[in-house]
Amino acid sequence: MTYPIRVTLLLIILLSNLYNPSLVGQTSDTLWQKELEQVTIQSYKLQIDEVKNLEKVHDTYIVSGKKNEVISVQNLPANIAEKTGRQIFAKIPGAFIYDMDGSGNQVNLATRGLDPHRSWEYNVRQNGVMTNSDIYGYPASHYSPPMEAIQKIELIRGSASLQFGAQFGGMINYVTKQADTTKTIGVESINTIGSFGLLSNYLSVGGKKGKWTYFGYYQRRVSNGYRDNASSDSEAQFLSLGYEFNKKLSLKAELGRSKYLHRNPGPLTDKMFNENPRQSTRTRNYFSPDIYVPSVTLDWKINQNARIQWTSSAVLGVRNSVQFIGFADVRDTINLQTGQYRNRQVDIDNFNSYTSELRWLQDYKLFSLSSTFVSGVRYINNDLHRRQQGRGTTGIDFSLDVEGAFGRDIHLKTSNIALFAENLTRITPKWDITFGIRYENGISNMSGSIVYLPGEDNRKSIKHEFPLFGAGMNYELDKNNKIYTSFSQAYRPVIFSDLIPATVLEKTDPNLENALGYNLEFGFKGRLWNRLTYDINFFKILYNNRIGNLVLQDENQDNFIWRTNIGDSETSGVECYIEGILVSTENLKISAFTATSYFKGTYLNGRLRQGTENVDITGNGIESVPEWTSRNGVQLAYKRTSVIIQHSYVSETFSDAFNTITPSANGAVGIVPSYGIWDVNAAFRILKNVTFRGGINNVTNTSYFTKRPTVYPGPGVWSSDGIGFVGTLVVQI
Repeated sequence: MTYPIRVTLLLIILLSNLYNPSLVGQTSDTLWQKELEQVTIQSYKLQIDEVKNLEKVHDTYIVSGKKNEVISVQNLPANIAEKTGRQIFAKIPGAFIYDMDGSGNQVNLATRGLDPHRSWEYNVRQNGVMTNSDIYGYPASHYSPPMEAIQKIELIRGSASLQFGAQFGGMINYVTKQADTTKTIGVESINTIGSFGLLSNYLSVGGKKGKWTYFGYYQRRVSNGYRDNASSDSEAQFLSLGYEFNKKLSLKAELGRSKYLHRNPGPLTDKMFNENPRQSTRTRNYFSPDIYVPSVTLDWKINQNARIQWTSSAVLGVRNSVQFIGFADVRDTINLQTGQYRNRQVDIDNFNSYTSELRWLQDYKLFSLSSTFVSGVRYINNDLHRRQQGRGTTGIDFSLDVEGAFGRDIHLKTSNIALFAENLTRITPKWDITFGIRYENGISNMSGSIVYLPGEDNRKSIKHEFPLFGAGMNYELDKNNKIYTSFSQAYRPVIFSDLIPATVLEKTDPNLENALGYNLEFGFKGRLWNRLTYDINFFKILYNNRIGNLVLQDENQDNFIWRTNIGDSETSGVECYIEGILVSTENLKISAFTATSYFKGTYLNGRLRQGTENVDITGNGIESVPEWTSRNGVQLAYKRTSVIIQHSYVSETFSDAFNTITPSANGAVGIVPSYGIWDVNAAFRILKNVTFRGGINNVTNTSYFTKRPTVYPGPGVWSSDGIGFVGTLVVQI
């Protein structure tokens, strides 16, 4: 009996206790009323937070019919200092988290079988402000705020692409904590210590004075890391200043910054990993992004039915890496003749991305029912300056010094405008439908020099011009339960790495096309007997024009690598979140939850280079798409104490499109084994404003890894953390 089936059977047994024959025949309104009569609100209590959903119209966005979740981070019993993804996204079915930048530095999240590399299949936002480094050049989000500063996480799956952007993944919005408007000054201090030299300090100050509100934080975290020769040093700052002209008009300015320096321990072979997952193969490799996100937002509630929101923002900063590049079985050793290490490679990306987005929301009456129309325009202007293959120093410290010119010195400039509109029409009080359209128009121009391609014209242009369409439906079965479905087209632009030939033997197809496809979903969600929360949905993603390499021959019969569109893929599956309250009294609450998904990712057609041949990959599984992902837990809240015990399971995945099973000698390809992890976290409220949190991560000290990357930070096995302890003290004044 497979693990997911065993878990499902156990959950059914646990949740069967929810059914009470005495409740049969009573309406949901009656049940709700009885539950309310038993609730006693006491400020010192710790509660169990279930996953919530956004309203049909949230802020200036239409959410009705779209798969969405809201995670309350503020009171989450999880290791937030190190951003442990399997705990933060524990109740999000299908969430796949990839560990590669050291604990606590970055959130690498994907859903529905997409690529989790720095969440780049998502439109990533903070307080509604886009933080992707460069949507059309390098869409990864290097900006990474501390989780101590986050109040909640809003997640909308792929059908969000019409309103937020065209990404297949959808939108993820990290909402920071806000100023306590009941105080002139309010202070919060969060201090964490843990295994592997973890020390994290977070301090925030906020309040309101007259028409002004302010909020700011400073965070610093250092860690030696789980593996040898690994360490992290991160810091983050944020300042928000708001002014309310009147009840209808307000202005808010924000500036966020995140920076970290990660000493990278290098990839391992499978043999190394099995012998000692904590060992390293690199002592001189570093990665360090330093990103600023300024923004200004004008919010004008024209009247009860109309609202305009205008946000102008930027992503400014740098992404630095210093590496000795090689497979895991290539040692970085001192040259006996020179007495020095070999020169490292230095890569520097400078981000200059500017965005201005104007949105208009209008409520109106149609057939005596309220409907909503949202429209807007977004303009983006980017200049990504990429310098790569610089000849770095032979030293061991982090240094960006370069001898001579960079091997590649490229600019990618993009100018793009997007128009979008979406309308929610209520057909009946219980039934509403949504139709939307997005039109993208722009161009990306690449220029610069590539040393190994002297004399060639390296200028390239890619146009972004196409409409995207979508529709959705939401039907309320009763007050607490509903059916939803949506369809939305999406696309992924050709990015920087797709345009640049990796070697002199590689050429880029001048007719390279953007990836284009759609998201389709259908689900049920709601609440039964006022004890059982559920959200079960079925989805399908079509991803056309995937990009890869073929091997071709020129007129002289010499082989060369041809980077082009190599085929189409499809991912479909089921996502299931169920949480039930097993015990609910005045002082005690016990719940059990499961967040389980089943995915099937397949190449519908395609050919891909393997050595000197092109191999048919039709019918093969997609890389890094686990068939089963299942996180299950039991949570207890008793007066001032809260405890959660969680088990996370991820089935095996392929690391390449050829579905290689046996690992290669250098660890670059091969199966990624399944793994199961136990975590225990607890919180105790000592005083009204003082809380202690503690946890044990990976209780059984399981050795595992999540992916074999093909590019950064290097092909091979990257060990995830073993057993670790963490303790946090939270003080609010």
